Amino acid sequence: MITGKTLITGVIGHPIEHSFSPPMHNTAYEVMDMDYSYVAFHVMPKDIGNVIKASKTMNIVGLNVTIPYKTDIIEYLDEIDETARMINAVNTISFKDGVAKGYNTDGIGAISSIENYTPLKDKSVLVIGSGGAAKAITFTLLERDIDSLSIANRTQANACSLIDNLKQYYDSKKITYCPIDDCDDVISSVDVIINTTPIGMYPNVDAQSPINTEHITSKHTVMDIIYNPLETDLLRKARNNGAKIIYGRDMLVNQAVESFKIFTGRTPSANVMMDALIEQL
Repeated sequence: MITGKTLITGVIGHPIEHSFSPPMHNTAYEVMDMDYSYVAFHVMPKDIGNVIKASKTMNIVGLNVTIPYKTDIIEYLDEIDETARMINAVNTISFKDGVAKGYNTDGIGAISSIENYTPLKDKSVLVIGSGGAAKAITFTLLERDIDSLSIANRTQANACSLIDNLKQYYDSKKITYCPIDDCDDVISSVDVIINTTPIGMYPNVDAQSPINTEHITSKHTVMDIIYNPLETDLLRKARNNGAKIIYGRDMLVNQAVESFKIFTGRTPSANVMMDALIEQL
């Protein structure tokens, strides 16, 4: 029951009706007997500059940030975590002692999902795409002391922009660009493949894999960050080839776990959040 003592967390975005965050967080609060409530806030672009002040005024204790505000919100924060600063994107904000601090849990959400299946140290990784999710994931990957990182993208300029950004902080010899239509040799040489593009996402569930899957084998671990549908064409073909596959819902849950910890200082059950997500999906 919501009372005058209930602490409020939530998510901002435009649109926001699609968000699966409220059921994940609220189910965890209920199971853990915590007097919190998580709400989806539809914020129009003209109002983004008012969010931080309004949140402080209403004593909101934490917010997630989704499309299209992960970068726009930064200029209004009091502080920003170093990883979020490098990525230049924030998806989690804590409000403590009057200070609004931004974090990014997307990268750790993806990487912890992979590490539940295989260690990343000294592995070679192929990331498909160069958008916001790719940025968060590649920065976090390079913190894991991987052996090499190849970025495949249809638009070379976008991939090279990401690579240039990464090279400001990490060993440039580890990072290369691969044209997305010329990935066969790279696929044969890597251990982990991560798709960060929306190819195959609902409603375009029949879209073909963004890469040729012929050279994916049982030695590979393949992750697709798309969570609807559960199994994209890439994952289905990778599974049929014997690869270990990781569903996008794992990343969605694990980034939510990290945000929950930032908001409350407590660690929720990933299984509880996963069950809530599956029920919604």
